[in-house]
Amino acid sequence: MFRWRNNTSHDQENDSVQHESKINELKAAIGPLSGRSLQYCTDACFRRYLDARNWNVDKAKKMLEETIRWRSAYKPEEICWHEVAVEGETGKIYRANFHDRQGRTVLILRPGMQNTKSIDNQMRHLTYLIENAVLNLPESQEQMAWLIDFTGVVHKQHSTHKISS
Repeated sequence: MFRWRNNTSHDQENDSVQHESKINELKAAIGPLSGRSLQYCTDACFRRYLDARNWNVDKAKKMLEETIRWRSAYKPEEICWHEVAVEGETGKIYRANFHDRQGRTVLILRPGMQNTKSIDNQMRHLTYLIENAVLNLPESQEQMAWLIDFTGVVHKQHSTHKISS
């Protein structure tokens, strides 16, 4: 009754050509980049944003522009370890020294090891770790794994807070 469509190499080539076309379209829509935005907005970055928005250029453009604005204001690439080291003293969040079975970088989060009250510093610490994990991904790796250990978590210990504006 139903036939599985075989994904031939011809189909894959067509997809690849269409994806490259969409990447070029997004690049044109974003316009010229400079400074740190130029370093951040690689072809792999454009591909991730397009993939996240089902290859819709307008939606990917909006999402990427918001990210560029956030990165310009927050400056995650300027966060230094010595500024956030106190957040990492208990090992509540760290990048594992191993990869999962698919070769992905693993971030381990242990919220029960919370040692500070400053939401801003906690977010800077998390941002620092994510940025460094992403920077250390192998060329073809687009994902990372998060392992969260809730041992020792007390509900009242963690307040909800707004992460973005």
